Amino acid sequence: MVHKPRNSLLTVGVSKYSRTQVFAKRALYKRKPAGKLAVCPAAANKTVEVKGAKNGSTRVVAVSKAPRFYAAEDVAVPKKNRKHAGVAKLRSTIVPGTVLILLAGRYRGKRVVFLKQLESGLLLVSGPFKVNGVPLKRVNQAYVIATSTKVDIDCAKLDAQLNDAYFARPKSAKKAATEEAFFEGEKKKEPLAENKVALQKATDKVILEAITKVEHLRQYLAARFTLTKGQAPHALKF
Repeated sequence: MVHKPRNSLLTVGVSKYSRTQVFAKRALYKRKPAGKLAVCPAAANKTVEVKGAKNGSTRVVAVSKAPRFYAAEDVAVPKKNRKHAGVAKLRSTIVPGTVLILLAGRYRGKRVVFLKQLESGLLLVSGPFKVNGVPLKRVNQAYVIATSTKVDIDCAKLDAQLNDAYFARPKSAKKAATEEAFFEGEKKKEPLAENKVALQKATDKVILEAITKVEHLRQYLAARFTLTKGQAPHALKF
């Protein structure tokens, strides 16, 4: 005869008896739990040899010596942080040449062309600048919408200088806090470096070559993305 379990299933995931009822039926309260293995406590003291005829041959000292001084107040000990920043995984809908819609920042609502993902995980994009005024910039992929429109660009023609170091800001020397410096007024905007201007034009040239091959693509990139009344973003197909 096949053994039938005492605690049968009434339905999937629901048993006839609860855990407390099974504990009582099997009389598990009469059984003693297995004892733990005895662990020898670590010795608090140790015997060391002492030199000198009048000092005795040995002396008993503590294994872990207590500190001579204690802080007047409790000092907060920082917790160990085992987390480390990793590189974000690129979304499958974003490939080189994909047209993205910026959702945050100064150029929100603008359409840009995705060029590549940098070592920091940020996306390198460009308007291009000649079409909609968006220069070479880094954006987080969390603040972009990937569209189905793609530009056939040759990534091999992109300059190798386009990396995270390209966007690093130079450290400006701190001026002395004087009365004249306080009443100087607004700071003059420094012009963009010549090498960055040349790099922007070279990158735009690569993108414009691919844009001109597709009809109305230039006008599409120049137009700003907006939503009208009654349009639901989740119902749109980009």
